Amino acid sequence: MHIYFSGIGGAGISSLALMAKQAGFEVSGSDKQDNHNLYYLREKGVTNTHVGQSKDQISAVHEAQPIDWFVYTSALPMEQPDAPELRFCQEQGIKATKRDEFLNYLLEKQNLKLIAVAGTHGKTTTTAMMVWLFKQLHLPVSYSVAGSISFGEAALLADGSEYFVYEADEFDRNFLAFQPHLSVITGVDWDHPDIYPTRDEYYQAFRDFVSQSEQVVLWDGDAERLTVEPSDSVWELDDDDHDINERLQLAGHVNRLDAWLVAHALHKLTGKSLDELLPHLNEFPGVGRRFEEVVSGLVTDYAHTAPKIRGALQMADEVAGDNVVVVYEGLHNTRQHFMKDDLKHLFDGAKKLYVVPTYLAREDPNLPLLKPQDLIKLLDPVVQSRAEAAELNDELRKTILKHLDDGNLVLCITAGGGNSLDEWLRREFR
Repeated sequence: MHIYFSGIGGAGISSLALMAKQAGFEVSGSDKQDNHNLYYLREKGVTNTHVGQSKDQISAVHEAQPIDWFVYTSALPMEQPDAPELRFCQEQGIKATKRDEFLNYLLEKQNLKLIAVAGTHGKTTTTAMMVWLFKQLHLPVSYSVAGSISFGEAALLADGSEYFVYEADEFDRNFLAFQPHLSVITGVDWDHPDIYPTRDEYYQAFRDFVSQSEQVVLWDGDAERLTVEPSDSVWELDDDDHDINERLQLAGHVNRLDAWLVAHALHKLTGKSLDELLPHLNEFPGVGRRFEEVVSGLVTDYAHTAPKIRGALQMADEVAGDNVVVVYEGLHNTRQHFMKDDLKHLFDGAKKLYVVPTYLAREDPNLPLLKPQDLIKLLDPVVQSRAEAAELNDELRKTILKHLDDGNLVLCITAGGGNSLDEWLRREFR
């Protein structure tokens, strides 16, 4: 079967494409722009990819070998309701679905039980921790991680595995397509206002997700917010448990919370004690773009909501104290409008703040574009005095180098993706 992935350079779709290759499918795909995920796929043998999403391009692929299934990212019909690739598939009678339907097909084909990691923040790190712990216990596991890891492929269908670990994203209600064997919920806040106009709609989606899951591990505060009652199948944890910081030595309180969830989830699945599980988690090496050091002292972090940004800043404070310089690239103009109230005091602890243009995608055309100068005006006046607008150019590169030479930690909060601050950092400093 020939599977064509549209948006194949995206974190979730690229992992799915890699698994399709491992499962023996013929794989091809397209993206709007080149990026490191496409380079990675080519290294792994997924070479029939191209930049550009025109009708002529997909037609040429289909002519060379007929496409059986067109799998697309949720963003495609949102950005282009009449996308050329979708229109071509409709004309040719090619099956076209979002990624969740293909993943469910793959799970059924491979006879795998789904462990779904969901939540507003911390999904990628928690998913990677789960995979790490399975590997340290020498238990075969299949998985998809929406980020690079040093201890395996970004995605794997492992021989002999019983479970598949997956980052179940609430965007476009993707996670409601699944009936997980076990769900781990990292934390629930309100996000994606373009999909969930009200907080209660967002919470209701998580309530539905819990009801679809055979077993659930979550924080008691989230259970209270969602009005979920504890039971034999719903395990609530206390996020104020003093043992979290006593028994886990990972940098960053958010990382320690994620590790605590993972330990209890694996305890629930395997029966192994926390005494055996926690030492392995203390050795967790991290995941790409989550407080990842590009070069010494220069950190990139895919924090794009207020709680995630606070978590990254808290971790930076643990590492560098008062010597933290921040470069901020917002993810989506729509989200910056949504976060206006949070921005006022979000960067209060930064020694210096540089705001670069927001990474744009899936935008509401009715909202005015908030430029770096506009975002700075939303900050507390004291923080404004330490903030500057900046561009991804040589001047910023020299400024970052000067801060590093002065012994500061430079935390870059970045959207990731093609032409983002994250990719610019890797190009300029590696």
